[in-house]
Amino acid sequence: MSATDQHDEAHHGALGSRLNWLRAAVLGANDGIVSTAGLVVGVAGATDSRSALLTAGLAGLLAGSMSMAAGEYVSVSTQRDSEKAALAQERRELRDSPDAELAELTGLLADRGLSQEVAREAALQLTERDALRAHASVELGIDPDELTNPWHAAWASFLAFTAGALLPLLAIVLPPAPVRLYVTVGSVLAALALTGWGSARLGSAPAGRAIWRNVGGGAVAMGVTYGAGVLLGAVGV
Repeated sequence: MSATDQHDEAHHGALGSRLNWLRAAVLGANDGIVSTAGLVVGVAGATDSRSALLTAGLAGLLAGSMSMAAGEYVSVSTQRDSEKAALAQERRELRDSPDAELAELTGLLADRGLSQEVAREAALQLTERDALRAHASVELGIDPDELTNPWHAAWASFLAFTAGALLPLLAIVLPPAPVRLYVTVGSVLAALALTGWGSARLGSAPAGRAIWRNVGGGAVAMGVTYGAGVLLGAVGV
C-alpha cells in the first residue's frame, strides 16, 4: 500500500469516526431538548411557580443525562467486551491453525474481487506484516488499536443531553410568567429544526423531511404534556 493510499484510508477512517460522534451528539442533544421541554411544559400547564418549574427541569436534566450516560456506558462496554473476545479467539486460531487462517484470509480477499493468485499473495504479505491486524480488519471489521471506549461514549451522551436540556430549562424559568410558555415553545421548535437539519446533513438525507419530523414530534410531545398538566392542575392534583 502506498503512502497516499495509507493517508486516504486513515483520513476516511477519521472522518467516519468524527461523523459517528457528531451524529450521536446531535441525537443526544435532541433527546435532551424534547424530554426536558415536555417535562417543563407539562408542569407549566399545572402551575406558574418558577421554583416548581426549575425543580422539575433540573430533575429531568439530571435524570436524563445520567440515564443516557449509563446506558451508553453499558452498551459500549458490551460491544468492547465482544471485540476483545473476538480478537482473543482470532489470536488462538492464528496460533493453533495458521495455515487454515491464511486460507481463510485468502478466501475473504478473493470474495472482495481479487483473483485467487492476487488474493493469496496479498494474504501472505498481510500475514507477514501483522496477521492479527489483517484478520481483525478483513474478517472482523475491528482495529485492535481503536476499540470502542465506553467512557468516551458515556461522557459524550451526558454532555450532549445536558446541552440540549438546558435550552428548555432556561427558556421556561428566565422569561416573565406571561410569555415563558411562548418563549419555550418557540425556542424548542427552532432548536429541533436545527437538530433535524444537522442530522439530515450528517446522514446525507433530505433536510425538509427530517426538520418536519423533528419539529412535529416535539410539538406533539409538548402539546400532550401541557394538556396533561392543565388537566391535573384543574383537578388540583
